Amino acid sequence: MGAAMCKLSDKVGQHVKKRSPGCKYTCHADCRDLVSLDCHPAGSPPPSQDQINNNTPPHDVEKDRELRTEFSREEIGQKIDQYNMLTRDLLKMTLSPTGVYTGFIKVQMDLRRPVTVRGGQKGAGGGRVEEAFYLPRGVTNTLHISSNNTVKQVIVALLNKFTVADNPAKYGLYKRYRREDQVYVCKLADDEQPLFLRLVAGPDGDTLSFVLREQHGEVMWDAFSIPELRNFLRILDKEEAEQREAVKRRYDAYRLRLQEALSEVRGASEGRSL
Repeated sequence: MGAAMCKLSDKVGQHVKKRSPGCKYTCHADCRDLVSLDCHPAGSPPPSQDQINNNTPPHDVEKDRELRTEFSREEIGQKIDQYNMLTRDLLKMTLSPTGVYTGFIKVQMDLRRPVTVRGGQKGAGGGRVEEAFYLPRGVTNTLHISSNNTVKQVIVALLNKFTVADNPAKYGLYKRYRREDQVYVCKLADDEQPLFLRLVAGPDGDTLSFVLREQHGEVMWDAFSIPELRNFLRILDKEEAEQREAVKRRYDAYRLRLQEALSEVRGASEGRSL
């Protein structure tokens, strides 16, 4: 289950920081080659110079176990039993006789751009009227999926749940996890299986959670239809008009205050002249 494009959470800023495997000294990624450390935990052998220079942690058997992508049916059954004992809600997993298991995942919606939604009314041509608006950020949705469902299928299911007509290729499913007091966010590949990741990580949302976001990088304008682009233009025109009115109101208020101040100064001058 390889995940790419990992990055540190916003709490450490836009600059990626690296830790040495010994004392967990933190430095900027551009400075790590200039730092030489030989510290290491008590009772353990010092890290090699290659590990220090490359910030490669010592061999960790537990992490190797987490990276396994396949388990036997007996191991899956044991993990499901352990998962169901640890979960604090009714969102348990079930193993079928075929070896396929089902369960629930929670996905947080973190969309910054407006989405196009299929309306209930029909237009003049008989097709459904589409509208663009912003989904509330931070809303969490629960999906019931199977171990065979991929990231791509989960994205499609989420969009269908909100009757979103946008191209699923515009969005990506990310996993957010905590390790060594740091929070990381990684984009999942389309063929990864979210329920397997949920099973391996356990039911704790702080250990692993899923987030739906727009694809990073250049906006894929080719993926948008003409009605979608027109909706975006209407939204931009509306925002521009609102900003223009806000600026006009602010300067009108400034003009009024200046006129009042001038009137006071003139009145005081006239009083002294008398």
